[in-house]
Amino acid sequence: MIFNSSKPYSLPIRYHVYFWLTYFVFNTFRWGSYFNDYVYSLKTTLLGFPIHMALCYLNILVLMPHLVYKKKYFLYIVSVLSAIFVMVVLKFNLTYLLITHNVWPEGPETINTLTLNYTIDMMMGELYVMTFVTAIKITLDLLQEQRRVTDLEKSQLETELLFLKTQISPHFFFNTLNNIYSLSVEKSNKTPKIVLKLSELMRYMLYETKEKKQSLENEILCIQNYLDLERIRNGERLEVDMSISGDIHDKEISPVLLLTFVENAFKHGVNKNTGNVLIDIRFKVKGDFLYFTISNPMPEFTVHKDNFNKASGIGIENVKKRLELGYNKNDYKLSFKNKKNIFVVKLVIKVT
Repeated sequence: MIFNSSKPYSLPIRYHVYFWLTYFVFNTFRWGSYFNDYVYSLKTTLLGFPIHMALCYLNILVLMPHLVYKKKYFLYIVSVLSAIFVMVVLKFNLTYLLITHNVWPEGPETINTLTLNYTIDMMMGELYVMTFVTAIKITLDLLQEQRRVTDLEKSQLETELLFLKTQISPHFFFNTLNNIYSLSVEKSNKTPKIVLKLSELMRYMLYETKEKKQSLENEILCIQNYLDLERIRNGERLEVDMSISGDIHDKEISPVLLLTFVENAFKHGVNKNTGNVLIDIRFKVKGDFLYFTISNPMPEFTVHKDNFNKASGIGIENVKKRLELGYNKNDYKLSFKNKKNIFVVKLVIKVT
């Protein structure tokens, strides 16, 4: 797989210099030891290397972007072979004129004219160098593309998580503002307290939830503020039984993750029921995991009662998506149960 890039060869110049200098030294010593003549090897390397470089950069900067990337494969093959042939002819003549008349000392015979055997052998050598350099280029392109894709996926993941997180706040705030409006119309003395609690929640959600993880203590405090707000709104008809056990210190969890379950319990268990309502919430930390349970009564009247335990709706689906994106599969377990008209949510999640 070959990737087309607007910058076909974007490596810093120093890396090109390092590569060709290393290859130059290696080639000089290799042929110097073969001929036992390092001066001759140096001369031929100095002559041959500009040809190597010209072919390689012609291939990776011109031929590949304009022919391979555009799927003009036949024209590409013809162009490569033609370029190599021209360079071999040039190399033969320059060697003959500037270095020695025996232009192929490593060959099977002494020649001073361009022969088919010499041409094929030299073309194969140049093709080898071109292939080697092109392979490095493609490998670097693949690594760069993989890095780009990884960064893009990470960016998309973070963007989606941020979007899912911000979905919670408007959903909650709109519900609360509607209640504040109703109380203000009634001129209820509960209104100032609700506004104050709401401002505390807004401050937390706006300024304390920017990181990927938040301390479990702060999350529980946020839920307690939410519960205080709901107690003010619902008065004596609401009973909340909340318990915390285990060590909650130095534990972390995704921000406002648990609040969605609490909000959902009030949305369906309190707002859609009349009379007294009990919301039961349990936090239990055991080892590296939090065992969170919340239960609420089912709505007294709803045409969707049979589908309620599927936990449909923006809030719960939001949490499911956040768990999938933000945690490994073995780091959490979410379950829902409808037992005797009591809807129960259980979440076991890693909090370290």
